[in-house]
Amino acid sequence: MVQKIRTLFIDDIDGTEAEGTVRFGLNGTDYEIDLSAAHAADLRGALAPFIAASRKAAASRGPGRAGRKTTAGRLDTGNVREWAKTQGLEVKDRGRVRAEIVARYREATER
Repeated sequence: MVQKIRTLFIDDIDGTEAEGTVRFGLNGTDYEIDLSAAHAADLRGALAPFIAASRKAAASRGPGRAGRKTTAGRLDTGNVREWAKTQGLEVKDRGRVRAEIVARYREATER
């Protein structure tokens, strides 16, 4: 059996059939609106003088996670794994080191 799925965009301004979705941003917020060709042209026309007088901003990562931060006192898990193996403890080569192993490592090395 063959199925054909058609997506119909409805203009968010007047409810007629839309050409597609227009995306834009303002004050750090991204927006999208489904518009007919005429309404999309109206929006672009209204924004044109502002876009012409503006400059492109550098891409930003947004408010999400900025990546991992390292600290001087951060535990080196490579050293923990090496120590655990010398102690005969079972430890995986990748992933999180079990808390009990970390605690034993700290107890043995932080004096």
